[in-house]
Amino acid sequence: MPPGVNKKKTLVIGLDGAAMAQINKKNTPNMAKLISEGMVSESNLYANPMAPTVSGAGWSSIATGVWPDKHKVPDNSFSNPNYDQYPDYLTRIENARAQSSTLVVGTWSPIPDKVFAKGADLKLRGGNDAGTTAKAVDYLLNGNPDSTFVHLDEIDGAGHSNGSDSIAYTRGHKTADQQIGQMLEAIEQRKTYHKEDWVVMVTSDHGHTPGGGHGGSSIRERATFVIANGKQFKAGTERHDVKITDIAPTVLKHQGVRVEDEWNLDGKNINSIAADDFDTLRPHLKKAKDEAKLSAQTKGWTTTAPSGWTIDNSAMPNGGVREWRGWSFTTDEFWTNTDLNQGRETSVHNRNVFAVADSDEWDDKAHDPGQFDSTLISPEYKVKGGQSATLSFASNYKIDGPQSGEVFVSFDGGEPVLVKSYDKNYNGVESIAIDVPKKAKKAQVSFRYTGTNSAFWSIDQVSLKK
Repeated sequence: MPPGVNKKKTLVIGLDGAAMAQINKKNTPNMAKLISEGMVSESNLYANPMAPTVSGAGWSSIATGVWPDKHKVPDNSFSNPNYDQYPDYLTRIENARAQSSTLVVGTWSPIPDKVFAKGADLKLRGGNDAGTTAKAVDYLLNGNPDSTFVHLDEIDGAGHSNGSDSIAYTRGHKTADQQIGQMLEAIEQRKTYHKEDWVVMVTSDHGHTPGGGHGGSSIRERATFVIANGKQFKAGTERHDVKITDIAPTVLKHQGVRVEDEWNLDGKNINSIAADDFDTLRPHLKKAKDEAKLSAQTKGWTTTAPSGWTIDNSAMPNGGVREWRGWSFTTDEFWTNTDLNQGRETSVHNRNVFAVADSDEWDDKAHDPGQFDSTLISPEYKVKGGQSATLSFASNYKIDGPQSGEVFVSFDGGEPVLVKSYDKNYNGVESIAIDVPKKAKKAQVSFRYTGTNSAFWSIDQVSLKK
């Protein structure tokens, strides 16, 4: 392995099948310290039909910075990966800075052999977690890698054999934490450590069921986390908007590699992720009312719009499930668990709190005659007359029966103009060019959804930029 050339260095440690619920000062003091001195964010994975909650899909999302619909690894067969278009972040580092030194050590052989196989300088199988740790410690202490990825696998084995409520699963986290401690100690004992700027991240590819196993859509199987520690992360920060696809662009940023727009990554550098208007509602989210599948103590919804936003429910019939009467604001852990395996879990582009129009769930309780018909209206945005503006928003629009999803823009209080109408499923980030009329100064965006016991539309991160 060539010697490193960068004073800025990164170590990403992947814990296969790990759970944030197992991380605490008593059982996992090293990870707890990384959190207390850095940042942590819990989030949820996709589920079918995008991909099951399995390792191939999870580690590929972490390595590439895109979700399974792009990297095309939905399982552990790696039969048709799209790594040429979406390579792992170590390959991107090598492509941009060939003199960099990059290292992969993994217990699960597909990590060095498949996921990070393209461009890293040195790719090693560890055999087991003790062997992986020993190799990683040796290179971190005695070598000079600029960017390192380490995969530990034995938490996952404990989860499969004993389940996520077992003593063995807890012990697995404790052992992995001790191994993380060895790696951190190796970094701190480097002769050049005081001159270096390290970012250390810890993450997981999926969780486990209480009975053992994963692949399904339950919240424990979908649960993941990102721990990030370094000078740029404020100590003790708990976030709700960071996902596993943000690891790759965060590493690239720290290593001095520019993330190009044409790469079309789903993830973002963590410190570039800003809260939107919907996120301000998190402290005001309410407990479940009509959603019987959720605990009465579970918070996660409101129909009160954030400042500047309004909801027009004048065409909505009375009744129905209260949580979803018209546009509502919710979180992934609340909304997706109202009814599993209906596609809600695929809303991977949403962050923190987002807006949802869900005619399917609303229709689960008796209501007055009529279809779901609700419009979400944005604040006014400043625009420049005669120029173009770009409307951007995360959108997951799923069709299942009679429904419509339309986006309108009005200028200076004038008649709304249709700029987008959905006639097929869409899951991604929209970017719509808007021609601003001459002399126009302000624009307002409206999202109208109608449906008769059909599916849903979720939106997030709405912006209209000059």
